[in-house]
Amino acid sequence: MPVFTTPDRTEIFYKDWGTGRPVVFSHGWPLNADAWDAQLKLVADNGYRGIAHDRRGHGRSSQSWTGNDMDTYADDLAALIETLDLRDVVLVGHSTGGGEVTRYIGRHGSDRVAKVVLLGAIPPIMLQSDSNPEGTPLSAFDDIRAGVAGDRSQFYKDLSVPFYGANREGSNISEGTREFFWLLSMQAGLKAAYDCIHEFSESDFHDDLARIDVPTLVVHGDDDQIVPIAAAALKTAKLVKDATLKVYEGGPHGIVGSSFEARFNADLLDFIKS
Repeated sequence: MPVFTTPDRTEIFYKDWGTGRPVVFSHGWPLNADAWDAQLKLVADNGYRGIAHDRRGHGRSSQSWTGNDMDTYADDLAALIETLDLRDVVLVGHSTGGGEVTRYIGRHGSDRVAKVVLLGAIPPIMLQSDSNPEGTPLSAFDDIRAGVAGDRSQFYKDLSVPFYGANREGSNISEGTREFFWLLSMQAGLKAAYDCIHEFSESDFHDDLARIDVPTLVVHGDDDQIVPIAAAALKTAKLVKDATLKVYEGGPHGIVGSSFEARFNADLLDFIKS
């Protein structure tokens, strides 16, 4: 398997498909690089180099006890980019991966980055507070912690429903899609999955967003039940200097369906080419 080793001796698995300008994908919680397979093939088929890694503690990467925090996630992404000596990169992050991409630029700058895509991403901050009334209450994240620490197999099966909007009228989300979500989720180590809940819910990305100085595409479904758009993309698009916001009407959190995934794929290619 293609892996690289971080300074704390964590092995990070990655996929590297195609040749050409690199497009690097960061996945959402609690998934892994397989969640990006369709987009990896899409960009490789169109003359680009698609790269995606399993975040530490997830998928085929080492299940390190420490380092399950946003700064380290960003440093691991930097190590991937530097190990492969990637330049003129298009960074694409979904959900927690959007936070990882944003924190990467906050910590490492944009010298190697040409463009950024944030899809259903967690910045600027998910947690509800007096200054962020549109956010999600802490009790909701405590419930997620309880689910992961308890019967996480059933929890992930249940979570797939709002993740893909399978509870909405007219939804045609297949059982196979939900089982795929469960399969990837169960490959995440318990410690990493648990620790990451704090990171995606309470990390503040305001300063990181201010450092993004490359063209940025912000995409979000307005029926996202996991990362509500009002506390996320609508604010992010105002905080990033050169951002283009695209709102997908009725779009869920997960990348699925002809009206969401197909549209995102087309928008992604257009943005890369522009």
